[in-house]
Amino acid sequence: MSELHAAVGPSGAALLDLATGRWTLLDPIAAGLLQLPDSEPERAAAIEEAVARWAATGADPGQVRDGLIRAAADFDRLRAGRPLHHARPGPAPTVLFAPAARPALRDRAAARIGLAAALLLLRALPILHVVTVARAAALLPGRPARVRDAEAVLAAVRAAGTWWPGRVACLEESLACYLAAALTGHRVRWVLGARFVPRGAHAWIEADGRVLGQDEHDRLWPYLPVLTISHSNR
Repeated sequence: MSELHAAVGPSGAALLDLATGRWTLLDPIAAGLLQLPDSEPERAAAIEEAVARWAATGADPGQVRDGLIRAAADFDRLRAGRPLHHARPGPAPTVLFAPAARPALRDRAAARIGLAAALLLLRALPILHVVTVARAAALLPGRPARVRDAEAVLAAVRAAGTWWPGRVACLEESLACYLAAALTGHRVRWVLGARFVPRGAHAWIEADGRVLGQDEHDRLWPYLPVLTISHSNR
């Protein structure tokens, strides 16, 4: 059965459907639908409770009710009886930008292999199977990467990416770093997430509680982490 992952933050909720790779972003009102009970009487009561709560802030009760009922029906179709995995909330991480570490020869070799594998996986397989491969890589022996270890791998992946004629976006780069780090005996976290303003999905790696290698011109953090792959396979 394909997986559906979700995370809730102050701006709403983000859902990732691994069956299709599609993202769904819900506003704070619709985000409450993730906790709706299954039975119709309890669901109706929960919707009315949400209507009353938002009406107290000045929202039109009829519009809120109609919107919630429509959104609940859409969510039921999206979920289709599948289990919903909720990301664990945590503190906002420290975000680092241009990597400062210099890659060693081992990092460069692992980066070439990791990038080639990431490009092949993402072009040949649905995202659900790519995540399965990433979880399998998490079983390789290794120790948690220090920031300088992970930054060295990231710098090596970016150098290897200059030889690729196509575009190496955040998804390809982050997966390549995750796989390359595993090949060097280090563990980083591969994270898929989204943000609400402006709306967008993103992928990145983390080491020692820090987000690594972000664009100097994109300081609009945080993204909401929805799916994290690490040595614990969460």
